Amino acid sequence: MELREVLGRHRSIRKYKPDAIDPGLIAEVCEEAIAGGSSSGNLNSVSLVLTRDEERKKRLYELHFEQDFILEAPLVITFCADWFRTREWLAARGARDNFNNLVGYMVAAGDAMIVAQNVCLGFQARGLGICYMGTTIFSMVEIAEFLELPDTCVPVTTIVVGYPDEDPAKRDRLPLSSLVHDEVYHRPSPSELEACFVEREVRGWARYMAHPRLKAMVEEAGITSLAEFYTSKYKYDPDYFAEVSGRLKVLLEEKHFLP
Repeated sequence: MELREVLGRHRSIRKYKPDAIDPGLIAEVCEEAIAGGSSSGNLNSVSLVLTRDEERKKRLYELHFEQDFILEAPLVITFCADWFRTREWLAARGARDNFNNLVGYMVAAGDAMIVAQNVCLGFQARGLGICYMGTTIFSMVEIAEFLELPDTCVPVTTIVVGYPDEDPAKRDRLPLSSLVHDEVYHRPSPSELEACFVEREVRGWARYMAHPRLKAMVEEAGITSLAEFYTSKYKYDPDYFAEVSGRLKVLLEEKHFLP
């Protein structure tokens, strides 16, 4: 498929067929994604951990908040910001150490996300489905331990991959005019902000309220809008975010990305 067709067909797939993925296809996609992705200094500060073993997937299922499609999909890939390999090479050559700092983390996290998106495009172009796991952030500490990640190496994002067993509708995005800025950032006026979110508030609210159990909990909590829902305990709880932020800071300190 052409790139525009791949992008147009993007969906987050959460139901998968049990069919295995040819190891050669996986290697091909990963090789193309790495070769075709920009890399700061061409240092390739990224590592991909492939999980196919059923027992190990069960542990990732637990760490990703028990989302069933992790067990259904034949492949889970964790993308890591990784300077360990480069720093070992520097030490072996008698060079000054570096990248064990916040700049190092930011560079490696960028490299990891570039490769992750390329991998997703590669699989989707071949008819497979993917889903990003936002839960990686909330279980970074435990995932790093489970995957035995070394110093200056932390998980950044995770995807599941497999042959789709569903064809969900394409999700809407905010209007392009609200996302693309000419020359400098344009702060939206109240009317522009309203126009930006007006459709999202209707469609997003309807999508979440289509789940009877969630609808009942939301109504019991007195939540009446999508905005309220997004920062409630049922979605992106600010108190939980603050707790996780503290844990991530500790992890980045332990991995020597922060002093």
